[in-house]
Amino acid sequence: MTSNTFISVAEALQRIRGALQAISGIERRHLRDAWHRVLAEPVSSPLNVPGYVNSAMDGYAINSASLRQDQALTVIGQALAGIPFDGQLQPGQALRIMTGAMLPEGADTVIMQEDVQREGDQIRIQGQHQAGANVRQIGEDIAAGAVVLAAGKILGAAELGLLASLGIAEVSVRRRLRVASFSTGDELCSIGQPLQAGQIYDSNRYALYGLLREMGVEHIDMGVIRDDRQAIRQAFQDAASIADVVITSGGVSVGDADFVKQTIDELGQVDFWKIRMKPGKPLAFGRLGNAVFFGLPGNPVSSMATFYQIVLPSLRHLQGQAWQAPLGLLVRCSTALKKSPGRADYQRGILEMDAQGELSVRSTGHQGSHILSSMSQANCFIVLPDEAGNTAAGEMVMVQPFPLL
Repeated sequence: MTSNTFISVAEALQRIRGALQAISGIERRHLRDAWHRVLAEPVSSPLNVPGYVNSAMDGYAINSASLRQDQALTVIGQALAGIPFDGQLQPGQALRIMTGAMLPEGADTVIMQEDVQREGDQIRIQGQHQAGANVRQIGEDIAAGAVVLAAGKILGAAELGLLASLGIAEVSVRRRLRVASFSTGDELCSIGQPLQAGQIYDSNRYALYGLLREMGVEHIDMGVIRDDRQAIRQAFQDAASIADVVITSGGVSVGDADFVKQTIDELGQVDFWKIRMKPGKPLAFGRLGNAVFFGLPGNPVSSMATFYQIVLPSLRHLQGQAWQAPLGLLVRCSTALKKSPGRADYQRGILEMDAQGELSVRSTGHQGSHILSSMSQANCFIVLPDEAGNTAAGEMVMVQPFPLL
């Protein structure tokens, strides 16, 4: 049932989380094709890392019994990474060894080269050292059979490197989320076309393209749909038939020519239309058949703000990622901020570090929902809760850093 009641951002997210389940569909992909994909199954290590006892330093491998004797040790050879020493080390002997090289039988300690005095093939150890120092044990980093990446983990550069270090060439990932989007409004003009009287260029289409591309989803751009009831109805039907998620911008207010709300009421189910959020009061969430629907406001900053706060965590959840709140930092605000109690306010800010290494944030200036340049200048949201009023310069505020929070 459609609700005309304003709800908080927290309640909106709670409702969405309870209504959504991750998409089905698993694919096997080589590591080079798995970047920015979401793991569908946990990955366990097929081997120990390290796979053999090795040196953590450049220096000399010895038997720890030699630490208790004030004597010169005889250097009997060397071990390099990938070229182990073929032999056994006895007390009273030492082996020149490089970082990552395998320790020979009989050695259990490595003395850093800075702590060794060498003359010819004889060395003397300077200072006090513990047995087992500077040695990496088998499985010290990762034990064979241990889970190294959990299902739902997004595969970035570090994860691809980790999998490669284990000799894993392919992984199971969730298929890409399919998202169809379009803008509505007779006032919108596509770039490359001359503006007519009363028209503006459609910025939301390209901002949304950038946001969705950063997420790695399969994006279906359906362009601009004019304010015609039948055209909008057809666009919704087409989008819902090919996508997991349908996102629109514009047309979710209550104007006479806003047919989005009317069409969704006829074709789908809507959970809510309004949230206590600034910018972004008109925000719709519901379903169109099997597709999830998000109706974003038409004002460009409102569109981006509601995407970050509402759509982004929802799409991550649908992709199979763990639901998590955005990173929040408590910092001092160097500028005064205007706000009326009643709605959560996501003002655009510039987070920076001063000469003393302390973080602070300042406003980008005018906070109108049409000032798209504020999103380009900003690197964070300044989050002011529902009940907050004006903020004086010097007060502490919560910020959410970009990109993609």
